[in-house]
Amino acid sequence: MDIEKIREVCTLRKIKWSVHVAARMAERDIKRSDVINCIMNGEIIEHYINDYPYPSCLIFGYTLRNRVIHVVLGYDGENVYIVTAYYPNTDKFEADLKTRKEQ
Repeated sequence: MDIEKIREVCTLRKIKWSVHVAARMAERDIKRSDVINCIMNGEIIEHYINDYPYPSCLIFGYTLRNRVIHVVLGYDGENVYIVTAYYPNTDKFEADLKTRKEQ
């Protein structure tokens, strides 16, 4: 997945937000602007090319308040589909919050 193409699609506001993801974001006090900031300024740290219905990726970035955030999104070449957004922790990630711990 190409982060620059994803950013172009986001600039065109071709972002799909499900009711489910909106509810989870509200529970976690994550704003849409935080997710967009992460996408526009972050980096892809994992690729999930075999995800269904679209390939997806995990993006590491920051909220507008400079808090580390992860965003998982799918991309079909025309639209970005927000799958989830969360604040990572060291339970599943190393101290850099980018590297997944071995199981």
